[in-house]
Amino acid sequence: MPGEATSTDPAVQFYEEKLIRRVRDGEHDLFYELVRPYEGRVYSAALSILRNEHDAEDVAQEAVLKAFKHLGQFRAESRFSTWLIQITVNEARLRIRKLHAHMTEPITEQQDEQGNYTPRDFADWREIPSETLERKEVRQLLAEALASLGEKYREVFVLRDMQHLSIEETAQALGISTGSVKTRLLRARLMLRDLLAPGLGGSWSSRLSFEKGTKPW
Repeated sequence: MPGEATSTDPAVQFYEEKLIRRVRDGEHDLFYELVRPYEGRVYSAALSILRNEHDAEDVAQEAVLKAFKHLGQFRAESRFSTWLIQITVNEARLRIRKLHAHMTEPITEQQDEQGNYTPRDFADWREIPSETLERKEVRQLLAEALASLGEKYREVFVLRDMQHLSIEETAQALGISTGSVKTRLLRARLMLRDLLAPGLGGSWSSRLSFEKGTKPW
C-alpha cells in the first residue's frame, strides 16, 4: 500500500519494538500508532478471503482488537506486521465458518495428470495490455478475476504479490509451507492471466505490456 511502512527496514523494526514494550508497560494509546501503518494490509487480507467490504471491515477491527488483547503473547519470532496479518487471516476464516458463507465457485482448473494447473498458453502472465485502459479499469478487472479464484490461491496472491510479503512471511501468515506458497502463487498467476486475457482484448502477447516494475494495483 502506498505510504505504508516497510517493516523490513531495521529502523522501523527497532521503533516497533520500542512501541510494543511501551504498550505492554501500560501506554495503551500508543497501540494505534503501532498498527496504523498496516491498516491497509489488514483490510486487504480480510477482503481477499471474505470478498465483502462490510465483513472485511468488521474482521479488520476484530483482528486489531485481538492483536491488542494478545500483544503480550507476541514473541518477535516474526515481524509484527506478519503476526498481525496472521491474526487477520484466522479471524476471516473464522467468520466464514460462523456465517457459513456461500462463496463464489472458483474457476474450473485445467489440470494435468499430476493435478497441476495448465495455462492456455505460456505467455508471461504480467503481459497485460495497457494502451487503451486506465488503471482504474484494470484494477476493477483484477478484482473481479481475484473473486473467481479459489480461496487458497487468492490468499497467497494478495499477500505475496499485492502486499509484498516474502515467501516465508506469506507461509507463516497462512500456516502453510514455503513450497505450497510457491506452487499456489504460480497457479494463481496463471489462472489470473487466463481470466484477464479475454477482458483485456483477448490474446495479449501482441499488445503493449505494463512498464517493467509497475502493476495494476
